This record gives sequence, C-alpha cells and structure tokens, in this order.
Amino acid sequence: MASDIQPQPQARKPCLLSKIEAFQEVVSTAVIIPKEDGVISVSEDRTIRVWLKRDSGQYWPSVYHTMPSSCSCMSFNPETRRLSVGMDTGTICEFVLAEDYNKMTPARTYQAHQSRVTVVLFVLEMEWLLSTSQDKNFTWHCSESGQQLGTYRTSAWVSGLQFDVETRHAFVGDQSGQVTILKLEQDSCSLVTTFKGHTGNVTALCWDPVQRVLFSGSSDHSIIMWDIGGRKGTAIELQGHNDKVQGLCYASHTRQLISCSADGGIVIWNMDVTRQEVRDMDGTRQEVRDMDGTRQETPEWLDSDSCQKCEQPFFWNFKQMWDSKKIGLRQHHCRKCGQAVCGKCSSKRSTIPLMGFEFEVRVCDSCYESISDEDRAPTATFHDSKHSIVHMHYEPTAGNLLTSGTDKVIKLWDMTPVVS
Repeated sequence: MASDIQPQPQARKPCLLSKIEAFQEVVSTAVIIPKEDGVISVSEDRTIRVWLKRDSGQYWPSVYHTMPSSCSCMSFNPETRRLSVGMDTGTICEFVLAEDYNKMTPARTYQAHQSRVTVVLFVLEMEWLLSTSQDKNFTWHCSESGQQLGTYRTSAWVSGLQFDVETRHAFVGDQSGQVTILKLEQDSCSLVTTFKGHTGNVTALCWDPVQRVLFSGSSDHSIIMWDIGGRKGTAIELQGHNDKVQGLCYASHTRQLISCSADGGIVIWNMDVTRQEVRDMDGTRQEVRDMDGTRQETPEWLDSDSCQKCEQPFFWNFKQMWDSKKIGLRQHHCRKCGQAVCGKCSSKRSTIPLMGFEFEVRVCDSCYESISDEDRAPTATFHDSKHSIVHMHYEPTAGNLLTSGTDKVIKLWDMTPVVS
C-alpha cells in the first residue's frame, strides 16, 4: 500500500520520508495527524482513509470508508477528532474518529450547498462549520445543532477560505481574483471590504493570526501578502513560481512561508526581511523604507511616448517617427525604477529578491549597474517535489509537509532542514 523511503540527508533540502499510494483517483485533500504517525485522506475515488504507520515503516489504512459520491475537501480538528468532509453533491458529512484512529463514527450530515463543496472549515471556538461551493454561496452552520446560521452570495465561486477567531473575520478568495473580508455574527454577516491584486483566480489563502497578515496564491503564479492587522493598507507581491500556486502554509515560529505550485515546485520564503515591493491594496505603489531606515520609493510603471533613456519613439508615436524618420520601437518597463524603455536600453536581466522578484526580470541598463550582489541575495529556496501538486499540508509540531499530486500519490517530507 505504501512504501517507506530511507532518508538520504541533504543539506538545506526537504527530505522525502514516505510515499502513500493505492488510490484510484486524485487525492482531493489530506492532512497529517498531529503527534501521530498518521494521515487522513479524502479522494475523488469516493474514499475516506486513515493511514497509520506500522512497525514495518509502511502506512496502511486503519479506516477505509466509501462515500456515495466524490470527496472534494475536508477539515480535521485534532482536539475533538472531528472530520468534516465536503462532497461533490454539495453535502457535508461529519464524522468523529476514535482515540486510536481505528474507527470512524458518522455524526451529522449538512445539506449545505447545491453543487460541489470547494472549502470546508470547522471553527472549534465558535462551534461553526464554514463552507463554500461552486454554487457561489458561502455558508456557516452551527455544528452543535446543525442549523444553518447564515449565507453570503459571492460574485464567483470560492476557491479559498480562512477565518480569524479573534475578530470573526472570514477571508474569501474567489475565481475572479478578488478577496472579500466578511464580519460574521451568529446569524448575519456584513461586508468589510474587498481587494484585488491578482490577474488570475485565487487558488489558495493562508492567514497568520500572530502577524495578522493574509497570503493569497493565484493561477497567475504570484503570491501576495496583504497587511490586514497593520492597518497600512499595503501588500507585498512575491514572484517565485512558474505555474499556478496550489497551496500556502505559514510557519509563524520561523516566519517562513511555504508555497507549492502545479509544476511540483516547493518554495520556502524568508518573510523575516524588509521587502521593498509594496503597493496599496488598490494596486498603486507606495513609499517604504529600507532596513537601514532610508527612504525607498517603489516604482510606478510610467507612461511615455518614447524611451525615457534614449528618447527613441515607441511604435504608436507616429509624429516623432515621421519627424525623426525612425522606426517605432516596442515599449518595456524596468522592474526596478518603473521607467518606460526600449529593448536596447533594457537588455539586462536581474533578480531583485527584496522587491519580490526571485526570478530574473527586465531592468534598464543603469538600474542593472546599481544592483549589488547583496541586493541579488535570494530570500527564498526552491525545491522539486517531482509530482504535480494539487494539495499541501504542513504540520509544525514535527516539521513535516504533506503533498498530494495528480499522480495519485501522497508524499511526506521532513522540512526541518529548510524550515528552521
């Protein structure tokens, strides 16, 4: 059923511990059971399985339960051992696991939605069950009575959901690329604000209640860190993936963000640095300060009819083209200063990690000369999981990471070499 991998220690790299196989379809969601050598998985093959590590070192299912339809998502609460499973039909089924994780007892069924459940989230402190669906409804139920407390209609179906217990704020990310903040009450909710920074749909959300920041990942390959608690109305963009972001986890004790993408990439971001690429939540840049306190004006992309370096006309500037008898050039922008430049004046590429660019981007020749080796020092590390990731879960107690892929395989990783 599952093979045990003998770890090959490598400095500063995630170490593959085990692989769990034997699924007929893709695993929709899986979680590591804290303080146990165990994994819970729900799959498109309609199964709920609890995997426990045996003396042989292999993971075998102690619970194998078949549902009437595909399982789309789940939420597991270790304190109560309550498992909430979202279904393709819109139903949410709740179970309670035995202390030894060898038995699962049905507890309640919620007729929550009209179509596939996309996210389910159990909040123990409120005794609420939050859920979203492709029917574009965000709902919350009382987990004690099973009664629906409220619902909110979104403009697009929701693909990301987080909740802050202290303020009762729900963070809802949808397919339009928008993030909505709702204030939940016992039987009503109010719209706090909405903001949009992604050009693609929101694929993942992660909330850190300590720093009070929200991370959003998108199909546009980017991650944005939204400063919610600081009340500065700013956001930092991170560019480090070549495919859509599939999962986000934040290790608050080390201030590191773990992200994964559909191409199998796992990125560990050091968030304990002062980054320069800061913008308002309405999309405009704003001034920030470097770590030494000096002012750093972050760039807006400037408009110009000609290159702001060599003054050659761009291809729509017919008058200057006619007067100078020159062919119009294509416009580009320097990612560091924001000036509109031609290809000849921006022939260089450079990483600018403190501005969020971990990959090389276009910069003008003068900015290239101003970027030091220290400025190019990476603030993230990059790793290959060797399977196309659809879901990720991080368990901070043991420092282990779980990834499930389109190859119908779950992989367990020791992240302590890179998250520390």
